[in-house]
Amino acid sequence: MADKTNKYDENIAGKYYVDRECIACDACVLTAPDHFGMDEDDGHAFVIKQPTGDAEVELCVEAMEGCPVEAIGDDGEGDAE
Repeated sequence: MADKTNKYDENIAGKYYVDRECIACDACVLTAPDHFGMDEDDGHAFVIKQPTGDAEVELCVEAMEGCPVEAIGDDGEGDAE
């Protein structure tokens, strides 16, 4: 389970985030490319855009559920719109 106290600073503020358990598998970026980006230098994903609307939330949930190390959380600061 992701830990918001261990999330990457690059995550945009909001409900969804990626923590330091990320193994840079790219699954979230492939699932929701408008919402997750990859730091190629440091080798980890992070949230680049919080979802707005049901369809975008569904993509972020799918990415979170598909994360093999459970590095994506949905209890960050602020709520998704």
